Amino acid sequence: MVYMGMSLLKYLPVYAVDALLTMLSKLKFGDMSAHGICRPKMGPFQLKSAIGKTPVIDVGTLSKIRAGEIKVLPQISNINGGTIEFENGVIKRFDAIVFATGYKSSANKWLQDHRFVLNESGMPKNQIPNHWKGEKRVYCVGLSRQGLAGVSADAKAVAEDISNILNKISDN
Repeated sequence: MVYMGMSLLKYLPVYAVDALLTMLSKLKFGDMSAHGICRPKMGPFQLKSAIGKTPVIDVGTLSKIRAGEIKVLPQISNINGGTIEFENGVIKRFDAIVFATGYKSSANKWLQDHRFVLNESGMPKNQIPNHWKGEKRVYCVGLSRQGLAGVSADAKAVAEDISNILNKISDN
């Protein structure tokens, strides 16, 4: 759809291309709001132009969300250790907390303990291949500058490390 939209931008204004792509996306993927995923108010090309963000739909993830294998949770209002309070007032305890901050990390600006994994510019303190692992079980994924393959490799390494930690805990 993105390729089609980019081609149409040569002939149509952004608002028209966005309306068409949004309609086609609704037809293809349906309404995901019941699963906790809401569409941005702006269309994809207007959003990219205004704030530099590109909305992405991962069809593999969507199928797992629909199947109940992945649950989308509300916005976080507070974190205290492994306990998270959500915007809707629900409080849950987690073994691991993973933040998805987007393509450009700004976590060093809002994460109090970023020094355990990130440098002052928001990039990993450690060098590749162990760039994803910080101190005190703080991890970063997708900051290796290796595209989606790097994101995938980082996510697998973090999941394996968390699994190893949980297995050691359960063995004791």
